[in-house]
Amino acid sequence: MEVIFENLLNLELQHVVMWVIGGVLIYLAIKKDMEPTLLLPIGFGTILVNLPLTGAVTQIIDGVKEIGIIDVLYNAGIANELFPILLFVGIGAMIDFTPLLTNPRMLFFGAAAQFGIFFTLSLAALLGFDIKDAASIAIIGAADGPTSIFVANYFNSKYTGAIIVAAYSYMALVPIIQPFVIRRITTRNERLIRMQNTGKTTVSPTTKILFPIIITVIAGVMAPRSVALVGFLMFGNLIRECGVLKILSETAQKELANLITILLGITISTKMQAELFLRKETILILCLGLVAFIFDTVGGVLLGKFINLFAKNKINPMIGAAGISAFPMSARVIHKMGLKEDPQNFLLMHAVGANVAGQIASVIAGGLIISLVG
Repeated sequence: MEVIFENLLNLELQHVVMWVIGGVLIYLAIKKDMEPTLLLPIGFGTILVNLPLTGAVTQIIDGVKEIGIIDVLYNAGIANELFPILLFVGIGAMIDFTPLLTNPRMLFFGAAAQFGIFFTLSLAALLGFDIKDAASIAIIGAADGPTSIFVANYFNSKYTGAIIVAAYSYMALVPIIQPFVIRRITTRNERLIRMQNTGKTTVSPTTKILFPIIITVIAGVMAPRSVALVGFLMFGNLIRECGVLKILSETAQKELANLITILLGITISTKMQAELFLRKETILILCLGLVAFIFDTVGGVLLGKFINLFAKNKINPMIGAAGISAFPMSARVIHKMGLKEDPQNFLLMHAVGANVAGQIASVIAGGLIISLVG
């Protein structure tokens, strides 16, 4: 009986706190449907890695260092950036760039909506974070979980767990955060603007094939550090659009993406150990992540308002908010906001164009951050 209950003596209050945090993440995933594919495995993994002397993570047991299976997975798939890179292949295979190719000016909104990253980088540095940790925190504003993991791991940030939880939590809260911010920086007349269609609804197969190749070359020349991210994203898209690899495209979108997502979620929980997560900096990181998301939205909307000062054909500035990388959630949010203001105002295609532009811009921004700071 003593042997059975012996491990109870190794429990500490901080372990129980982390169990509660893990339970909250599981609750949000199941009950609130907040990024369940990631928050559920992260939540369960949080409980798992905070059970003392189980061997799930590397621990000293009976004076012997035992390598935990989750740390083995971490070193094999995240420490070398393998899982995030493979996930980008699946994401690329899911994306249809037609709305962007029929209206290329949406690229500007993708760029403007990364403003929160650079603003938060400066703010985090001013608050005393090491520049590499500040860069890792700032990339939460990319609204792209794999990019956040890639950059935080590249800089070997001490706060990877908090950064990942913040990134995926705020992605799930896009339907709450964005409408709140947009309504406070736009007028109703601006939200009622109906945008003219470009007249194009289709793009030639040749254009769709050339697009990922050209984007990869441009990114390689302008922001070489982003190629690891952009290249695999575009490779996944090329598999989708080439027309001769339908089975591989479906595999990338489903089996590959799902498998990597499961492994990514449970593996990243190694950074959710109590001694790594329960710090005062964690609260600050969550706040900075929110700042990054808010200023991403503000940057995109303000660009739309600025263009309207000179443009003959007005742009609904809400479209700019879709320039973040939370695809396709942000586009749907903007579309619903447009319909709420005017049931005949259909903004979906414009918003999707800005949203897929944000997907490209976010990974390029991640590469730029690595180049600037690294």
